[in-house]
Amino acid sequence: MGLYGRREGTTAEQDGAQSYSRRFILILVTIVTFLNPFTGSAINLALPAIGTEFFADAAALAWVSSAYLLASVIFLLPAGRLGDSRGRVTVFLAGVVVYTVGSLLSIFTPSIEMLLVFRFIQGTGGAMIYANSVALITNLYPPGERGYAIGLNTTAVYAGLSLGPFLGGALTQFLGWRSIFIVTALLAVPALFYAKRFPAFLNERQRERFDIPGLVLSSALILCLFLGLASAATPVGVTLLAAAIVLGAAFFRVERRQSCPLLPVSLITSNRVFAASNAAALINYSATFAIGFLLSLYLQYIRGYEPVAAGTLLLVQPIVQVFVAPVAGRLADRVQPGHVASVGMGISAVGLFGLALLSETTPVAAILALLVLLGVGLGLFSSPNTTAIMGCVEKRFYGSASAMTAMMRSMGMMLSMGAVLVVFAVIMGSTTVTPAIFPEFLLSVRLLFLAFGILSVFGVVLSLRRNRCRSVLLES
Repeated sequence: MGLYGRREGTTAEQDGAQSYSRRFILILVTIVTFLNPFTGSAINLALPAIGTEFFADAAALAWVSSAYLLASVIFLLPAGRLGDSRGRVTVFLAGVVVYTVGSLLSIFTPSIEMLLVFRFIQGTGGAMIYANSVALITNLYPPGERGYAIGLNTTAVYAGLSLGPFLGGALTQFLGWRSIFIVTALLAVPALFYAKRFPAFLNERQRERFDIPGLVLSSALILCLFLGLASAATPVGVTLLAAAIVLGAAFFRVERRQSCPLLPVSLITSNRVFAASNAAALINYSATFAIGFLLSLYLQYIRGYEPVAAGTLLLVQPIVQVFVAPVAGRLADRVQPGHVASVGMGISAVGLFGLALLSETTPVAAILALLVLLGVGLGLFSSPNTTAIMGCVEKRFYGSASAMTAMMRSMGMMLSMGAVLVVFAVIMGSTTVTPAIFPEFLLSVRLLFLAFGILSVFGVVLSLRRNRCRSVLLES
């Protein structure tokens, strides 16, 4: 089938007798997907300026990013279920509206406290977007082309990570930190302007009762887990983590009894490919998200690099990922995607073990080689693993599966940074990083990379145990 016109296997009733361009819709969804990583990486460069303007301390600045991440994790599953029951296009576009409103409010924020509120609103909109973006692409493209489309969408994430530091720094320096939110608002407009170009079959609805108990329990669980990880070295943090375990058990029991659960437990308990692929995604992001953060500190503290030089060096990894992800998506259309993802995670493990050997004199060429290796590994993992997840569920679960994928990514990010906070607190305490404690800092970095490498090896073993999906796919 060509790029324009109705998809094979659909009817005039399904698409409302209107022609549409799959590529055009993919571009719209991909542009919106670009927003989250771009804003997240760009805002990090603006934190010093925000702190200066609002006289905010380091803890408050940390919450500028954390407030967004917290909202994303809380609302990803609810947004996925809403997409399945109320229409994925409807929820996706509503998320774009909420995200845009949060961006516009952030431009005019009068205080750091209000900025945190507006970032939480942004995170809520982001959850509505990312819980349904992969589901839309999965529904739009048949299995033989789906991996490539998901690969392009994944490339947008890496492009956002790559461009964020440069553009965020330039915008902050020349136009002020508020200009970052102006750019994100402008990027969201095309999806709203061309909302009617989405075909009707992408917005199919299955009217179901919304799981309020599941929403309450999952929100409390994530909040306790998030706050507990942030203060894991304190009695309060331990108490919150214990509460998260109890809430997790209660949430699982409640969801098993729900007729329309927020978390489709049956997918996890009966679909081994789905469960293992999501676990692999959680492990992958837990082991790799903190790489940029740790290397940024290492390059500036231990090696004495200026921020611009450190940022330029760290660009190597996401740039490699940008080129590898589409190729990996194509490969996932031709061979078992789980195998491609396993190879990718194995390559990442090698890179992490290499970083665990960092010293004060590690050659820059060696660091570059390890970043290239990690870029290849992460590029090979992400889109094939997502293709494996979306390819082993029925069409009616696309929204929930897409939300689970996004939630595993966000949970992995949270766990990765939580591990960093715990190790730093245990080895270095609460003191600032000065030359006097550089040995303890370097020890912390090595231990973290070693732990992340071991975790990735476990992920490879788990990923390789995935069996060929036996789920019945209900194609349009």
